[in-house]
Amino acid sequence: MSAARPLTTLRPFAVLAALPLLLTACGYGAESTDDGRQTEVAAGAEKLSSDEVKIGYFPNLTHATALVGVQEGLLQKELGGTKIKVSTFNAGPSEIEALNAGSIDIGWIGPSPAINGYTKSNGKNLRIISGSASGGVKLVVNPEKIKSLKDVKGKRIATPQLGNTQDVALLNWIAEQGWKVDAQSGRGDVSVVRTDNKITPDAYNAGSIDGAWVPEPTASKLVAEGGKVLLDEADLWPDKKFVITNIIVRQAFLKEHPDVVEAVLRGSVKTNEWINANPDKAKASANAALKEESGKALPAEVIDPAWKSITFLDDPLASTLDTEAEHAVQSGLLEKPDLKGIYDLAPLNKVLKAEGKDEVDDAGLGTE
Repeated sequence: MSAARPLTTLRPFAVLAALPLLLTACGYGAESTDDGRQTEVAAGAEKLSSDEVKIGYFPNLTHATALVGVQEGLLQKELGGTKIKVSTFNAGPSEIEALNAGSIDIGWIGPSPAINGYTKSNGKNLRIISGSASGGVKLVVNPEKIKSLKDVKGKRIATPQLGNTQDVALLNWIAEQGWKVDAQSGRGDVSVVRTDNKITPDAYNAGSIDGAWVPEPTASKLVAEGGKVLLDEADLWPDKKFVITNIIVRQAFLKEHPDVVEAVLRGSVKTNEWINANPDKAKASANAALKEESGKALPAEVIDPAWKSITFLDDPLASTLDTEAEHAVQSGLLEKPDLKGIYDLAPLNKVLKAEGKDEVDDAGLGTE
């Protein structure tokens, strides 16, 4: 039975502190609303050490662990009488701002914002405590304008936001082609156009962009509008696996409420298990959650291919996060970071061991 899902929508803040004017010009703001609703708990359910846990995630299929975990009540079940308060975000930087402000305690987020958030706080604010998903990112183009990878040069390609995970991936790929782009302005051999995922299909139809490097379901929405998948990012990675969604936590919350964090992780692990055992039901559940948010479910021609391209897993694929950090450095968006301590996988490994599953590795970037 599905749990009622409260919703808060926050618009993205600036990705990089030095660029507020640029992002404001692109339409990004700091407005937020908070309706204060929470999930329903069973009568008489025992609370953990906190009355509530504030979680955040995106209305993207790459965050389906959270979408489904809340929608099906799988997270709430593990939390007992501790209520879940939900906020949703359009981009990672705004979620990091919310985490810094204490507006959320635990979040599902991409690797680049997690890296930025960790380094900007000198390793004092967040920890990555689990993986959630791999894959689900594609370069989709107008086939009339772009017929091969070399044709991307000179074209206008959208990413969700300056400095977000897909933006870094595109900038790195462009550099690997031997082309040059100024990371901050997006100008160069390819015009990188930072566009909110919600309006990217409209921008594509209007002809203001020639393609986009985007997560699901935006990629499949573009294909439904006549776009063609020119490149699946998974093909650029060993074993076709790379982290697209992590689970992060405020370090203070982890220290004060380890039982709550463990319960959320237990719910996440059980949700991923349920998703993988029941892919069709899980897809329908995620679509129902998206419908609650947008008022409209995704059509089959969008959700079916999108769902197939995402792998849901507990492993954070830590070595790929380290590689993505290198990509951000090479693109000029990040100074070389010290990521030692960004992971604390002890709570997750405790849960995995109790569930009879293999423990996961932090690639030498853990707290110990």
